[in-house]
Amino acid sequence: MNKLLIVKKIPIAMRITCLLFCLIVFQLQAEDVYSQKTKISLDMKNTTIEKVLQTIEEKSDYYFLYNNKLVNVGRKVSVRVNEATIADILDKLFESEDVEYQVEGNQIILSPREKKMVSSEKSVQQQPQQREITGKVTDASGQPLPGATVVVKGTTIGTVTDADGMFSLRVPVDAETLQISFVGMKTEEIPIAGRTVFNIVLEEEAIGLAEVVAIGYGVQQKRLTTGATVQVKSDQIIKQNTVSPMTALQGLTPGLTIIKQTGEPGSGFKVNIRGLGTTGNAEPLIVIDGVPGGSLDYLPPGDIESIDILKDAASAAIYGSRAANGVILVTTKSGMRGVAKGPKKAQITYDGSYGVQNLYKKLPVANAQEYAVLINESRVNTQQPLMDFASLVPDWDKIESGAWKGTDWLDELTVKDAPMQNHALNVVGGGENSTYSLGLSYADQEGIFGGPVNSKYNRYSLRLNSDYVLLRNASDTFDVLKIGERLRYHYTTQRGIGTGNQYWNDIFSCTVTSPFLPMYDENGEYHYAIPWNPQEANPIASMEYQRGHNKSKNYNLNSSVYLEIQPIKNLIYRSQFGYNMSSSSWRSYTPIYDLSATVFRDHDQVSHNMSSGYGWTWENTLNYSFDINQQHAFNVLAGMSAEKWGLGEDISGTNIDCIFTDFKYAWLTNTPVVNSDGTTRLSSSPWGKGAILSYFGRVNYDYLKKYMLTVILRADGSSNFARDNRWGYFPSVSGGWIITEEPFMAGLDGKLDFLKLRVSWGQNGNQAIPAFQYLATISYQNVNYFFGPDKTKVYIGAYPNILPNPDITWETSEQTDIGIDAFFLHNRLGFSFDWYKKTTKDWLVRADNLASYGTGAPYINGGDVQNKGVEIALNWADRVKDFSYDVGVNVSYNKNEVTKIANSEGIIYGPDHVLGQGTTELFRAQVGYPIGYFRGYKTLGVFQNDEQVKNYKNSEGIIIQPNAVAGDLIFVDTNGDGVISDADKVMIGDPNPDYVIGLNMNFAFKGFDLSIVGNGAFGHQIACCWRRWADSPLNNFTTNIFKRWHGEGSSNRYPRLIFGASPNWQYVSDIFIENGDYFRLSNITFGYDFKHLLNNVPFEQLRLFVTGQNVYTFTKYFGMDPEIGTSTDDSNYPWAKGIDIGYYPSPRTVLMGVSIKF
Repeated sequence: MNKLLIVKKIPIAMRITCLLFCLIVFQLQAEDVYSQKTKISLDMKNTTIEKVLQTIEEKSDYYFLYNNKLVNVGRKVSVRVNEATIADILDKLFESEDVEYQVEGNQIILSPREKKMVSSEKSVQQQPQQREITGKVTDASGQPLPGATVVVKGTTIGTVTDADGMFSLRVPVDAETLQISFVGMKTEEIPIAGRTVFNIVLEEEAIGLAEVVAIGYGVQQKRLTTGATVQVKSDQIIKQNTVSPMTALQGLTPGLTIIKQTGEPGSGFKVNIRGLGTTGNAEPLIVIDGVPGGSLDYLPPGDIESIDILKDAASAAIYGSRAANGVILVTTKSGMRGVAKGPKKAQITYDGSYGVQNLYKKLPVANAQEYAVLINESRVNTQQPLMDFASLVPDWDKIESGAWKGTDWLDELTVKDAPMQNHALNVVGGGENSTYSLGLSYADQEGIFGGPVNSKYNRYSLRLNSDYVLLRNASDTFDVLKIGERLRYHYTTQRGIGTGNQYWNDIFSCTVTSPFLPMYDENGEYHYAIPWNPQEANPIASMEYQRGHNKSKNYNLNSSVYLEIQPIKNLIYRSQFGYNMSSSSWRSYTPIYDLSATVFRDHDQVSHNMSSGYGWTWENTLNYSFDINQQHAFNVLAGMSAEKWGLGEDISGTNIDCIFTDFKYAWLTNTPVVNSDGTTRLSSSPWGKGAILSYFGRVNYDYLKKYMLTVILRADGSSNFARDNRWGYFPSVSGGWIITEEPFMAGLDGKLDFLKLRVSWGQNGNQAIPAFQYLATISYQNVNYFFGPDKTKVYIGAYPNILPNPDITWETSEQTDIGIDAFFLHNRLGFSFDWYKKTTKDWLVRADNLASYGTGAPYINGGDVQNKGVEIALNWADRVKDFSYDVGVNVSYNKNEVTKIANSEGIIYGPDHVLGQGTTELFRAQVGYPIGYFRGYKTLGVFQNDEQVKNYKNSEGIIIQPNAVAGDLIFVDTNGDGVISDADKVMIGDPNPDYVIGLNMNFAFKGFDLSIVGNGAFGHQIACCWRRWADSPLNNFTTNIFKRWHGEGSSNRYPRLIFGASPNWQYVSDIFIENGDYFRLSNITFGYDFKHLLNNVPFEQLRLFVTGQNVYTFTKYFGMDPEIGTSTDDSNYPWAKGIDIGYYPSPRTVLMGVSIKF
């Protein structure tokens, strides 16, 4: 493509921004700008400011200069912070003082702030009337906070609390607001409103281990958690500039495996936590803003505040029947209370980016000359005459001379510089008793494959969160009545290409089509099949006609409202009602076409499918927090949940002979003729309804914040099971011990700062099967009968469409976890370790469908699987003057093994014809093996000569492959019976990785920032085949065929070529299995915040950045992308993965963008 055209695709605003970015960055002068990112932890009580400053000097590279006659450093304060900046500490220390500071090199100079002097007479005349107020300042546990600063907002009138947290202050009678601050605590603003006595509770700032994490129906201080949970903050997600947050989560947390189903824009993800636990639905439960059953596929990354992953059964047990595969808790952004009283009424953030995508690695295929040689070689090997290319192939003379290399169909399919863009606008704010958060976003991504088909994905999103305090208690210390809502609306459109199995996969079609066939004829039209292969159609034309005129639309509304009542402090009743609605529409038009002797259509066709429905959730919880003697702390939760889903219906219609031959007007109303030959089809059906009623409770206990215990019990009743099996009970217990709080650990500060041991056990459930499997439901579809002698009269019939199983019950996951959390070297080095054993019992699977059934097979509790593994996470964070950095590495190991399957063979069989037409089963689930392992023949190489064939015998001297010749594969006679048969098949590969790793690095220096994210997987295999060997001998070849055997000593990997079917290429064997190990630099982002340079601009942030996605992949895999979900589309086998027969790879993307905050 012409480079000038590429530049023209970039919006003018982006080009100007890029120019400004380059000009300003390269004109930067060296400045000694004081960075506010040096992090220090302090815990000093009733000490002087001078002592605090000395401690800061010891823990940093800075030292202070001041005159103690001008700066009061003898005032006593109490300081408690964890990982706070020097700037934040100084602001708190001198908030009530007229002291300012400036930085010169590594010196911090303290000096009194200049004041405008007025005459004493004028001061006396203007002095307002005053009154005295008193009060007490405490933390959330009731402990007094000595040294807290209390000031009248907007003035210098203030004081500090004494050793008991008490204060007394004379204030003007017209004073409106008190501002109370304490280092390490959130600043509070309290209306005076004529009051004279105040009891003020300050909340601890969320820094380091003091921050809170979501635990399901509540939050908990991170250091006190007893389960295996991981939190990912919004900045870790947003900075990667991905369309989906799932892409950004890859590599950030151990134990979470995320694989994109395909690289096509808008495609979903396969997600599992701690291994594959079932052959059914293995997806974790996603809870968004407290409402279960959400999806991250449509959620813009900029809407997210945090994501918490509950990995062990103990932390997930509060969600009972939905949590067998783990839980992902998503919290979206909320407003900021009290902002409206400050100088700014709202905070506005804009994030935008524009970039281009390209194919990272193209699958290499043979050109026309190479293809001709390979075809003739295959014919020689099967004693067939050579092809007469001159009479069968147009322009053969050009091919023979090398003037034309033939058509590279994959190149014709590929889109160069496919554009993508993201835009997000977020507004947060609030008043004294209300908050709001508004988010608007738009994403537009085109596919890297499609050629003339404009493969594209668009997403429009709206989010509105708000909270309102209707009533506070008499002393104005807590909210009594509070309401709020969460609203998300997403609209997406998508158009794509075929990405399914070998018969519905455009990448596969372009890989196998002969390079002899030209793309266009002399009239510029798609070329018709040539004599070389009269049945072979132009794959680009076939894609455009069969799949190129379609569009899907999806509408999703997710909302919830809540009421929160706190009649007494810390006793909170919360009622939340969630409502979700979804609607989708898919419309397609297939025109008349004629591409080959077998690929044609003499009638056009219009299809239209629509579905719409809703569901709801109602949850009520009562939570009470209290302590006994300030030593025994309790948090008690009791609740109930009712949920209903499947309240919707589908309708679809198809007809031929549209009045207009254009997709724009391809509606069923424009196909007025109703045909009786089956070409006119209409159908509709209801969704499968279901409901769950649940009761749950949790008790969190800690003693002196040193010993922790959590107990959970949940009971779920599901409509998916018969009355006697309807209820499932899911308990869990977990405990923690903060060892560094023990007296015998004293003296290790700065070496071992924190050490916690966690132990947990619990059970979760799964009920994800279609409704009413315990009943013999009746079907009326396509069952017409004749009764009596009159065969002209047809009666509608009915039949039971499944065999009922009244004994079917819950699938249960039981898990034990032992973990350690630690921080070393002044909290710079973080370490986390988990060992787990997870056993999933009583799989919910469909039984084998025997012909004798005469109807559909029932669901049964069909097996058990065990996952055992280890997770390790290391993080180092430090600062050297203006340079700060952190490096995180995580590694998880998992072993998956099926321990039981409820049939005599202990096997759940996979389908045939996956690798190619006529091939046998590739994958299965079997006792003693991992789920979805690859099964086939092992090989010992290739017979190099006929003598080697004769010498390949078993222990009894029997020639094992008597019909083989030189160039054929040597199959392993596993059972030693001298015959290669199905009994010799063994495990030849495992698509489940042994190790999954992640890398996360961040660097910052004077406004510049750099982040690097990587992820990888090791110890797994990929099954791949890009050719139909049996029924399509004229298919093209990928270039790995150049490693075939074509004479003695030429190859010991791939066998000789055969024109037609052959065991060499027809048997499923390890020649189709490749090493799937890889490590990918998935995201590199470099940015600069111009706020550090332009001090007078009205922005809190003005950051420009460049991002590279899918930057580089270290792998030996021959295919286009080693990160493979599966390229088959058989929904009956959701546990199949790692199969590449034309997998749509993830693109390499380069983006430029801007982040503005004001």
